Amino acid sequence: MQAILRRLLAGELSIEEAEAELRRWQLEELDGWARLDVGREGRRGLPEVVLADAKAPAEAAGLVVRLAIERGQGLASRLGPEHWQELEARAAEAGLTLLRYGAAVRAVKPGFEPPPRPGRVGLITAGTSDAGPALEARMVVEACGLEARLMADVGVAGLHRLFRPLRDLLDWGASVLVVAAGMDGVLPGVVAGLTDRPVIGLPVAVGYGVGGQGRAALLTMLQSCSTGLVVVNVDNGVGAGAAAVLIAGAGGAAAAGRPRPGRARRGSAGPAR
Repeated sequence: MQAILRRLLAGELSIEEAEAELRRWQLEELDGWARLDVGREGRRGLPEVVLADAKAPAEAAGLVVRLAIERGQGLASRLGPEHWQELEARAAEAGLTLLRYGAAVRAVKPGFEPPPRPGRVGLITAGTSDAGPALEARMVVEACGLEARLMADVGVAGLHRLFRPLRDLLDWGASVLVVAAGMDGVLPGVVAGLTDRPVIGLPVAVGYGVGGQGRAALLTMLQSCSTGLVVVNVDNGVGAGAAAVLIAGAGGAAAAGRPRPGRARRGSAGPAR
């Protein structure tokens, strides 16, 4: 928006042309059937994410590529094999790079980097089966210009595994923690009881029988005794990542780089992309 206004002030655009550019920036129609909210990032601080599994491969790929061309990057979640094939072909034609996050993706124009923002987001999974939604959340966080680190497979079946990764994330300066768990979904409540950082519970559809579609994990997180734990819907990694971005953006400048009381800063042994 500022670029358009600068062009107006410089005499490069007429008032009518600037108005048309602003309208197009806010809403881009694609072939009469989809209206891309290309102004969402400027309005909300969050990019639009295409939900691929309910769309035909050609439709999903077209939306992602158009977003990348217009905004520098296009995001999509829940891509199946046919979606990947179509997107890879379209991205190659447009000269885009695909950054894969499990079944989610960022299509990026050459040279594009999201503007860096304060705040760091730590992501924790109870098991390796919980990685998919956590990677979705990581995609959103990194697309918004925040740093993210993921610590996997530290669930309550072996609770001793949690303490070192959690300490490393806190020493690293995580402003907010996203904790993904299926099965009984206990881990987010445990983490929330051990730290002063905001914790977002991400229930995952992993488990057996009646509760195997994430219901048990969701209800456990909603009924947690840990005060202040907030919870998103089952498998909603995009929502968890978006909430983490907004929380980190509000308090990240103060929390980022803040070591835990009584401890010196130290590097994390966790992976960073």
